[in-house]
Amino acid sequence: MTRFASVYPLVTARALAREFTYEVPDEVGPGAVVEVRFGNARRRGVVTEVDVAPPEGIEAAPVERVVEELPPALVELALWIADYYGSTPARALTLVAPVQRRARGERPQPAERDALPGEAQPAALSASQSAALDRIVGALDTGETANFLLYGATGSGKTEVYLQACAAALERGRGAIVLVPEIALTPQALGRFRARFGERIAVLHSALTEAERRDERARIARGEATIVVGARSAVFAPVAGLALICVDEEHDGSYKQESDPRYDARTVAAKRAALEGAVAVFGSATPRPESWGRLERLELGGRLSGPLPSVRVVDLRREAGYPLSAPLLAELGGIVDRGGKAILLLNRRGVAPALHCRACGTTLRCHNCDVALVLHGDRHLRCHHCAYAEPEPDTCPVCGSTELARLGAGTQRLERELEAQLPELERIRLDADAVARPGALAAALARFAAADRVVLVGTQMVAKGHHFPGVALAAVVDADTGLGLPDFRAEERTFQLLTQLAGRSGRDAPGRVLVQTFQPDSRAIELAARHDVPRFLAGELERRRELGYPPFRHLVRIVVAGPEPGAPLQALAELKEGLAGDDILGPAPLLRLRGKFRAQLVAKTEHPRRIAAQAGRLLSAAAPAMRRAGLTAVVDVDPQSV
Repeated sequence: MTRFASVYPLVTARALAREFTYEVPDEVGPGAVVEVRFGNARRRGVVTEVDVAPPEGIEAAPVERVVEELPPALVELALWIADYYGSTPARALTLVAPVQRRARGERPQPAERDALPGEAQPAALSASQSAALDRIVGALDTGETANFLLYGATGSGKTEVYLQACAAALERGRGAIVLVPEIALTPQALGRFRARFGERIAVLHSALTEAERRDERARIARGEATIVVGARSAVFAPVAGLALICVDEEHDGSYKQESDPRYDARTVAAKRAALEGAVAVFGSATPRPESWGRLERLELGGRLSGPLPSVRVVDLRREAGYPLSAPLLAELGGIVDRGGKAILLLNRRGVAPALHCRACGTTLRCHNCDVALVLHGDRHLRCHHCAYAEPEPDTCPVCGSTELARLGAGTQRLERELEAQLPELERIRLDADAVARPGALAAALARFAAADRVVLVGTQMVAKGHHFPGVALAAVVDADTGLGLPDFRAEERTFQLLTQLAGRSGRDAPGRVLVQTFQPDSRAIELAARHDVPRFLAGELERRRELGYPPFRHLVRIVVAGPEPGAPLQALAELKEGLAGDDILGPAPLLRLRGKFRAQLVAKTEHPRRIAAQAGRLLSAAAPAMRRAGLTAVVDVDPQSV
């Protein structure tokens, strides 16, 4: 008997966002990835339903071959992502069914190559660690689908709870996924998990080659690797019998994907756990207000090795030196005299964030974007949005003056100032420019771990979860870089960044923390200096309740971009008419980026899935007209910035 199935061809066009009927062999079921004829091309597609009736008058074509089989839960997860985030099923299914490249020859596993040295298992857990682990394992044993917030200061032992919870999952013949927010954190996490579980660890993230990702996915699918460590895309790993998902540093905005589908790996982790009867554990020393208000809390308390370091706030209004104030130079001089390590955070790349003419007031800007060009160490001005670059001029291109001033400081300037004033200290820079080459990140972290009288200079990468012995000083060079942003999360991000960096110091010896700021009375800086997480979150939740921000309402952001300044605003005004019934703000213009004029709508709603799905349907209907006008649109549910 001939069998027919519904197949989503993996094409990106919204106009084709629907199922098509194909003839399939008897052995094909939901979750099969097949190759099909689609138009004049061969495409991959995913079977979502079998034994369907073909449309009348249509002769269904047969699938050409079966490429692989996906777990049905992953297919269901992808379709949920398409619906919740206002994307298309094909785009979401591509997340769980990436293109499979041919196998490599025998090469070392990426986890083996990239892992830093691990740590020995402690002799015993603390009372709070044991209580948290018992609650997690109890949920595993009863089949309870639960979401826990594992809250404790930096150094309170959250990683050991993850490790032992994963061991409990393996003892029960099941698997686990451990997410870290950035690829920069995978070497250290891999070292810890490989030290405990050896070859059973796989790694997945976007910095691996396509062949490496294919090999790791194959090891996972065969059951050779039962614990997967990786960045946000690892949440889609084909782990059989999934029991546990650990989301480390759950407060980090890097878990949000910035291209369609704009999923949040934290939300997806909770949904996948619900679909597979697993437990999700979200860990942080500085949780999001959303997690603090909603999740069952497992509290670990303070640092295991002793009290958190004291924090000194340096008022830059009273200091002559920038980026290195006199107090910071004195602390670094102590590293020269006594030895040890220091971490300096400056959340800006390059030499200077802008080049400004003192004569006519011109700030050199990108030709494609409404942003200032950033001066880099190779004497080129670069745009951090579109990669446009031009040589640093000797005179102002507008008035011809030679009075060009470098405004502010970036990590490259900070590195130079350290070399000039403290040449005895070894300097290691950790930012997107310094670790662009494969292997550069792991090499930089290994150098820092092994060295003495060394300074790690970097952007927010340096504040995220790294644990190195001997860090005597952690300093924020400019705590104000994020405070002035027009974003309701600006204070939250600043508080988290300062508190997380403070946690890098003094884990195994007395440590010091120094924060340089022009706004010492800011609530975020004042409470971060006291390590007062509960008070900050209580105030933040109260403010958001009054303003209708998450977690009390969801945000849905719709951005349209195009070649003409008025077209995005007009398109969004028409779209807004079809989205009646919620608190919808806009349309409002945004900064031009990559040569495109942009505008946005923002909806505050209790029903984000309905708004996103409705917006997706309206955009699909308008897709031909928008394509003719050169317009593109994205729907962003629960955006990290607005």
